[in-house]
Amino acid sequence: MPEGHTLHRLARLHQRRFAGAPAAVSSPQGRFADAAILNGRVFTRASVWGKHLFHHYDGGPIVHIHLGLYGTFTEAPVPMPLPVGQVRMRLVGTEYGTDLRGPTACDVLDEAQVSAIVARLGPDPLRRDADPAVPWARIAKSGKTIGALLMDQSVIAGVGNVYRSELLFRHHIDPFRLGRDVSEEEFTDAWTDLVALMKVGVRRGKIVVVEPEYDHGAPSYAPNRPRTYVYRRAGEPCRVCSTPILTAVLEGRNVFWCPICQV
Repeated sequence: MPEGHTLHRLARLHQRRFAGAPAAVSSPQGRFADAAILNGRVFTRASVWGKHLFHHYDGGPIVHIHLGLYGTFTEAPVPMPLPVGQVRMRLVGTEYGTDLRGPTACDVLDEAQVSAIVARLGPDPLRRDADPAVPWARIAKSGKTIGALLMDQSVIAGVGNVYRSELLFRHHIDPFRLGRDVSEEEFTDAWTDLVALMKVGVRRGKIVVVEPEYDHGAPSYAPNRPRTYVYRRAGEPCRVCSTPILTAVLEGRNVFWCPICQV
């Protein structure tokens, strides 16, 4: 599932390519019935909160998009080729178009409905208005593990499995430590680091977490991916201490950690 930096990067791209001009909106597969409401309206801006992308149109309608596990946008210059596969939404501007396939959500909402979604989410580290005191207040008194809390979008919006595992490694925190046993200093340092790492993700279009002195040795966990310290490296030697990396299921997702570096 794409993490928050991917959505912010998409929002910037869509803002640059579509904002300020009428858009042609359609649903080639026929599953986005509200496309007709949008067709011909001016695309005013794109915004993001966590893993939720919003396309704002003149007159009020807002398209809410959650990519989920399989959703993806593909871009092409105008004139676009005929749609291929199950295209939920096609958005065409003056010079570029984009096709959306396989999202968990793609629907038209009003401001009140968008506000209701945002109200269920924690702060987004990539937003200027993000207040770390809000997630800290929950973490500090929680009997849930920090590994679970970081994946809870109502605590912090936008963090996924890669950032979760890598952030905890970088700050020597066992993912099974309870939230209330994490110190405020540890949380503050981790939050500051998370904001910086996610900004790098927006700028470079990929998650980069390994410091230069450890960016060598075993290859990336998948082709064309940056190296990680622990994510998807179960059984491989820790890049810092050489201890085999462990993995376990936590809140339905695999978490990865070093039993020596993370105490």
